[in-house]
Amino acid sequence: MNRRLSGCAFALLAGCAVGPDYHRPPLDVPAQYHDVAPTTSDAAGDAAYMGDSGWWEVYADADLQALLATALKNNYDVKIAVARIDEARAQLGSARLSYLPQVSVDAGATRTKTSEYALLPGFPRIDNEAQVQILASYQIDLWGQLRRATEAARANLLASQYAKRAVNVTLVAAVANAYFELISLDSQLEITRRTVISREKFLELTQAQHERGYVTGLDVATAQADLAAARATAPDLERQIGQIEDQISVLLGNNPGPITRMHYGEAVPEAPPRPPPGLPARLLERRPDIAQAEQGLVAANAEVGVAKAALFPDISLTGSAGSLAIPFNKLFTAPAAEWSAGVGLIQPLISVKANLYQVELADARKREALYQYQKTVQAAFQDVADALIAYQKFEEQQRQQASQVDALRRAREIALARYKIGYASYFDVIQADRALFTAELSLAQAYANDLGAVVHLYSALGGGWQEHPVATSSAPPTP
Repeated sequence: MNRRLSGCAFALLAGCAVGPDYHRPPLDVPAQYHDVAPTTSDAAGDAAYMGDSGWWEVYADADLQALLATALKNNYDVKIAVARIDEARAQLGSARLSYLPQVSVDAGATRTKTSEYALLPGFPRIDNEAQVQILASYQIDLWGQLRRATEAARANLLASQYAKRAVNVTLVAAVANAYFELISLDSQLEITRRTVISREKFLELTQAQHERGYVTGLDVATAQADLAAARATAPDLERQIGQIEDQISVLLGNNPGPITRMHYGEAVPEAPPRPPPGLPARLLERRPDIAQAEQGLVAANAEVGVAKAALFPDISLTGSAGSLAIPFNKLFTAPAAEWSAGVGLIQPLISVKANLYQVELADARKREALYQYQKTVQAAFQDVADALIAYQKFEEQQRQQASQVDALRRAREIALARYKIGYASYFDVIQADRALFTAELSLAQAYANDLGAVVHLYSALGGGWQEHPVATSSAPPTP
């Protein structure tokens, strides 16, 4: 009976682990994002919003999807993140091995020659000695030091996996934004070239009017200046296009070079699906940077237990079995056998103060990880709130910009028609043309801003808000 009680007590002690167990800290978070759209009963549901790991597949542009697939495969930041996952996995495997007994083999052979002055009677002067031993030791994890170390290693592995997801989200957003900016620049270059052709024709008309005496040389010079201004815009746009192509190439893991893309002309690619109003704030939990920060807090919490366990004595079981013989041919005989077993206890004395400082260090790092986690959550809410505002306001700006372009095109046509028959001044045409050119370039940029705002919102939410996985061109849904 006493043996049973002793065994139960030992098992109870062996099952405990010093240091605090992890509990997610309470966070002061709103129930809903800062969003100017009204909340509907359907949109506010918690279960209706589930992310999809391939959220970037919502883009209908096949060239963009090909670029994203290449980037996720070849980008060096992704490869670095994968290497860090392998590193963390190896550290976890090493930590788990600490639970197992440590076994080693010690073998040796010596040949000695004894001085005749020290040689005992009856012993040979030259001896051959051989020894083989199997050594084993096992540390009893009485205070949970090994378990806390494994817990920390496991949290670090999860953090590295979340870090890779964060790299993926950031990379997809960077490639998509650069691609949409490239499409916008293509559109602006198309507008510029069309404007150059239009101003060349207008210059010919002005020169003809000048020859007839209807306009002055000042009007001709002004038309020439406006034509030169439009022509000067093209090289700058071509420079920006080349630099964006180089940026995308590097994101793909390639050397700088041209990028294959659809030619939209003055149009723009179709925008990804728009989010419904009233997105629930719990979507924030899907952000990989928040999950990574929380796992960092889990690891720091476990390290406190590791440091506290170092204040208590270590208990280890040791043993050895082998054979020692002189000469070699007697090595594995029964008389040559030997073994030993023992229990060791190490209680730190001189290093107690140093271990106490290690506990203080672990506590400070835990507080640092906690503040970092809280900061990450707060920054994420700001990121989503800013993305929602930008998404809504850029869309509104793009609509108003399109209305302005339509109005200015009509105004230019009217001014040019009146100018040809002498009912409008030259400066009416010039002002309408300049205003239209500027507005068209701004509209092309507004389209890019609108698309970029949707990309930002997708990435800020940790990968979209769609309820069902999106269908891809490579793996269409089964009907």
